[in-house]
Amino acid sequence: MTALKQIEVLVPTAINQGFDYLAPAGSTMSAGDIITVPFGKKELLGVVWGQGNAQIDAGKMKEAREHLSQFPPLSEQLRKFVDWTSWYACAPKGAILKMVLPMPDIAKEGRKSTSAFIETDIDLSKIHLANLSGIQKEAADRLTDSIGGGFSVSLLDGVTGSGKTEVYFEAIAKVLTQRQSDPTLQCLILLPEIALSIQWLERFEKRFSFKPVVWNSEITPARKRASWQAIAKGDAPVVVGARSALFLPYKNLALLIADEEHDGSYKQEEGVIYHARDFAVARARFENIPAVLVSATPSLETYANAKDGKYREITLSARHNDAVMPDITLLDMRKVELERGAFISRPLRDELAASIADGHQCMLFLNRRGYAPLLLCRACGHRFQCPDCSAWMVVHKRAPRASKHEAVSCLECHHCNYRIPEPKQCPACQAEDKLAACGPGVERLKEEVAEFLPQARVAVMASDSMAPGEVAETITAMTDKKIDLLIGTQMIAKGHHFANLAVVGVVDADLGLAGGDLRAAERTYQMLHQLSGRAGREQIRGRVYMQSFLPEHPVIKALVSGERNAFMAAELKARKNAHMPPFTRLAAIIVEGEKEDQVMNTARKLASSFPASKSTHLYGPAPAPLFLLRGKFRFRLLVKAERDVNLPNIVRHWVETQEAPSTVRIKIDIDPQSFL
Repeated sequence: MTALKQIEVLVPTAINQGFDYLAPAGSTMSAGDIITVPFGKKELLGVVWGQGNAQIDAGKMKEAREHLSQFPPLSEQLRKFVDWTSWYACAPKGAILKMVLPMPDIAKEGRKSTSAFIETDIDLSKIHLANLSGIQKEAADRLTDSIGGGFSVSLLDGVTGSGKTEVYFEAIAKVLTQRQSDPTLQCLILLPEIALSIQWLERFEKRFSFKPVVWNSEITPARKRASWQAIAKGDAPVVVGARSALFLPYKNLALLIADEEHDGSYKQEEGVIYHARDFAVARARFENIPAVLVSATPSLETYANAKDGKYREITLSARHNDAVMPDITLLDMRKVELERGAFISRPLRDELAASIADGHQCMLFLNRRGYAPLLLCRACGHRFQCPDCSAWMVVHKRAPRASKHEAVSCLECHHCNYRIPEPKQCPACQAEDKLAACGPGVERLKEEVAEFLPQARVAVMASDSMAPGEVAETITAMTDKKIDLLIGTQMIAKGHHFANLAVVGVVDADLGLAGGDLRAAERTYQMLHQLSGRAGREQIRGRVYMQSFLPEHPVIKALVSGERNAFMAAELKARKNAHMPPFTRLAAIIVEGEKEDQVMNTARKLASSFPASKSTHLYGPAPAPLFLLRGKFRFRLLVKAERDVNLPNIVRHWVETQEAPSTVRIKIDIDPQSFL
């Protein structure tokens, strides 16, 4: 690398430019080097981004401090990926670098040994051979053939239980074998949620006889520092992580896999707003390596790219080991009567009871946390709303994040976590004993199950009521057949393999179809299809029962008939007719602040300056569906553009040239997934 005298340094703060420094006399600083620099009254970590501005008088420059030579320099590919991410996401370049260098004390800790934390030795003789079917072997061969062949994107599309994980494990095994000649080669596997990693890690260790490096928000700071260093030095052969793992400084990345690529958790909605699935493809392109997107229910964007030939399509059409897909029975709730105060129909109750009596396990799904979504006064009609959000307070019989021994009834806002004890009287009319919990949540289902299955071992799994350790305990208990019935939200729909699971019940199959969200049908289909796929994954014949008031809805009909591709084709046609993604592109602009008039005026001023053209259209401003969120008023604007338009450039230039009060924040979301 070329030694530089004047250097441009990027620091990991929310600033969109580098700063010029002098390299210390006698130093050999080069692009990518990790250094320390004086910044105001602080000393910050920084990265040499390139040659400094020669037109600036060297006498006016501050001198950089220390070259942290114990860290490998950031590669040119990673620096280009940071630049690209900043451009595409319309985010400060320094904020992207902060995701690459997430530990402020990395310089101090970098001198410590990491051997106590990270397992780096691989014994190839201990890697177990896979027992693949013919169709799996064919799919695995196609994946492994792509390794070392430059950039490509493959969609591994297989029905639930078809063994997709075992297929891409073959690609990982090939990279591990190649480490004999190049010991820095690495694989990255992205998983959308921590809960998904529990069984995945067990399967990985059983197959490869070592533990991968895990990267997510739950690991300790010490573990994070050790993992970061091992990754940067090439000592971590396999990394499995949440979306933030995408930005780590891999020494020599050879394979990138995004499992459950359709999952909404891949979208980062705060800070730097990005979609990890799409950015995984971009990172693979910069690294010139294969990317593999894996799903039984691909996103419409990925599905369209595969059908158009932009991605290779590798299909597993049958379950592994001759297991069959579950039978799906629709319970038309317009005809099936519910008992007073009940939410689980008699046919579903009978199936749950019979399955448990046969020694099998069951699941009940309802995508509503807590006990009830609303508390209502029957005397005056008062509804309890969050004071800081445009949302109803949710009733909890056990306070979220409370210990197992606490049973504190409360009302909580699921957007800002504002919480109050459950009241005894109405604050509007002071009536007592008139407050009614309306509708069911998963806690209420557990209460109902206890009435008709008093001997059953029942557990509830919901994101706000369980720490990651409790999630692991519950999944292990389910695997070990210590739970008869698991009740849960979307957490139970994703990727779990329970060999003894026979019956899955969906209490409200229509819940996700309400509202005008562009992706409502797609997401509901994906979730219910994935949930159905948990049943009958081995020798048990799985049965799924869906309670629905909309049996004629295309989503419900597609689920019952099993016609996934027909549903996807119909969705694509509807999107094309509506001129919506993936046939066009969207960018959302969210204007928010504590003063409603300031926010509204800023949004209107922004709209009036939009550079309209034949290829771009602006909608709004309009109050956001969540008009008040965490004490801030919100207006939204939506830009729609043709596919060939440079949307990030247009939006960035448009927004950055506008003046706004310091109390008003303008956020840019390219390719929005949520419209709240």
